[in-house]
Amino acid sequence: MIFSDEELPRKPAPLFTPAKLDGLGAAELSAYIAALEAEIGRAREAMSRLDAHKAAAALFFKTPDQA
Repeated sequence: MIFSDEELPRKPAPLFTPAKLDGLGAAELSAYIAALEAEIGRAREAMSRLDAHKAAAALFFKTPDQA
C-alpha cells in the first residue's frame, strides 16, 4: 500500500532544542546549567506526581484476590 506524505505519521516536535554554546562565557554557561537543572527538577516532580497517581489508581482498582 502506498501512502502520500500527508497520510504518514508525523514525528513529534522535539521537547528540547539545545542552545548554541559557542561564544558563551563561564557565567553564561553556569546560568544555562542552573536553568537546565531547574527544569530537570520540575520534570522529576511531575514524574513523581504521575507515579503517585498511578499507585493510587492501582490501589483503588485492586481486586481482593490481588492482596
